[in-house]
Amino acid sequence: MLITPMAKGLGLLLGAMLALTAGVASLALGATEIAPASLFKAFITPDPGSMSHLILRTERLPRAVIAAVVGASLAVAGALMQTLTRNALAAPSVLGINAGAMCFVVVASSFFALRSPLELVWVAFLGALTAALLVALLGRERGGGLSPMRVVLGGVAVTALFVSLAQGLLIIDQEGFESLLLWLAGSVAGRGLEIVTPLLPFFLGAAALCALLVRQLNLLILDDEVVKGLGQRTGRVRLLAGLVVIVLAGCSVALAGMIGFVGLIVPHMVRAMFGRDHRWVLPGCALLGAGLLLAADTLARFLMPPQEVPVGVMTALLGTPFFLHLARRRSLTP
Repeated sequence: MLITPMAKGLGLLLGAMLALTAGVASLALGATEIAPASLFKAFITPDPGSMSHLILRTERLPRAVIAAVVGASLAVAGALMQTLTRNALAAPSVLGINAGAMCFVVVASSFFALRSPLELVWVAFLGALTAALLVALLGRERGGGLSPMRVVLGGVAVTALFVSLAQGLLIIDQEGFESLLLWLAGSVAGRGLEIVTPLLPFFLGAAALCALLVRQLNLLILDDEVVKGLGQRTGRVRLLAGLVVIVLAGCSVALAGMIGFVGLIVPHMVRAMFGRDHRWVLPGCALLGAGLLLAADTLARFLMPPQEVPVGVMTALLGTPFFLHLARRRSLTP
């Protein structure tokens, strides 16, 4: 089915509207509901003494911003991973990238007392890179290529390894268990905008690389023999795209911990709407990923009142059936 540029443009506009709607709902809904009129008034003519202003500035706004940034990052990273591995089941959470980043963060926090976001993000990058290298090693075939099935099995093994290590370390370090428990489950609550600021250069740098590589990424969809026949080399593109995945996954884990399945679900939804052209897939993933995580976080506030369910648990509930559906398909090609 041919999707016209006008239809794709309308799809992006719809995605932006859905993300904006989810953002407004995230700001307005919760234990204390804020009417839309009060919501806009708090931004246009802020009253520092009002309860609405206090809730928005100290809790809801940072939470919404982090959810949007993390959702967009994980969705784009998932799309890139599925293209790089040519595997429909690839995602940072499925292939152990998030688990590796999270395990290294737990080690740094528990035994080296690292707490600042800028310190933790470097540790998360190292963990994500280690996990990626392990999965690539386990997924290689004799000819040098990556087997989709071996990559998935390697990802399951690496995820189990790093999650088990992190849990074991937290049992040993009882004092740090409670403070890091939400990182294991994945949460955007209880964080301020000050932890996002040091990571902005990383997110912006990854976005710039995506913009530079977007046309060349379409070459990775083609068969290797076809690419060679066209006289194109994809080694540099693969390396830079892999770097973007590690940066986005590492930053996301440093901000919100283990949030799974966003990078798996969103790219498939976007390709169904826009096709496989990365000029449309990547911005579509960013918008839909942000909207999905914002909506999931808002829904998590009402699932078990008065307690809030971590958003990582919510995305797992939504994503597990989708993962099983994909796993039952004969072809693993995205």
